[in-house]
Amino acid sequence: MVVNASGGRASREGDALEGRLIEAFAAHGVAVTPQLVAGKDIDSAIAGLSHADVVAVGGGDGTLGGAAGLLSQSGQIMAVLPLGTLNHLSVDLDIPAGLTEAAGVAVSGAVRTIDLARVGEQVFVNNASVGLYTRLVRARDAQRLPKWLATFPAAWTVLRGFKVRRLELEIGGTRQCLETPLLFIGNNPYNIAGRRLGKREALDTGQLGLYAVRHKSAWALVRFALRALVGRADPARDFAPIDDCAAFTLLGSGPIDVAHDGEVTRMQLPLEFRSVPGALKVKVPAQD
Repeated sequence: MVVNASGGRASREGDALEGRLIEAFAAHGVAVTPQLVAGKDIDSAIAGLSHADVVAVGGGDGTLGGAAGLLSQSGQIMAVLPLGTLNHLSVDLDIPAGLTEAAGVAVSGAVRTIDLARVGEQVFVNNASVGLYTRLVRARDAQRLPKWLATFPAAWTVLRGFKVRRLELEIGGTRQCLETPLLFIGNNPYNIAGRRLGKREALDTGQLGLYAVRHKSAWALVRFALRALVGRADPARDFAPIDDCAAFTLLGSGPIDVAHDGEVTRMQLPLEFRSVPGALKVKVPAQD
């Protein structure tokens, strides 16, 4: 077991977390020795567990994305402990939020194969994006506040400097130009309307879901966000039409910020995004 102790729910648990993890697994008859490490040390900690059939990973989606890339190469099974801030992957995998229940899935859950996705050589488990969100993450991380609280002043900063980007994509040999404040790329398609906005119905389609926000002013974007929060997003009105695909290239030259599972990395254009079908084995709740 490897846990990123430097963020999200793990940091809020503090010194009590190790004991709670030991108790959670003991409830299912398994003795564990949790490794609680800083985020920068996750990769080396996982590399030291090459003997394990199953590696339980605790942290947010950025931590899980990095771990998934390593475990997919070794063929090991990943068990998810939802110890981040938002825990999108664990929600889409139906992993319970409680530590004891999540430990039960890690111990006796079923094994399921899911897709990963890559932008360049960076793996992501949920989504990547170009545009507005990258600035939001940079502004949020510059605050000395918890992520959820830092999002509010960061959003105000980003809206004050709002701008639309001109992007050129090549999909299956065809080029498509977009003007958008945000291009969102899902590892598998996302629901973009109704009460299930932001959820994925499947994690094994071998497709990327592409969504370019249409709105070209700050206040239009705010109105869209408010409508989306109450389940009233309109795909035809709010998003430019782009077909799902297995891979595409973001054309251009020079550096660009790309968000991936809540982290931001500076990358060089042109940049390929691609699905990696069936790349990762994960523990999920057993079916009755």
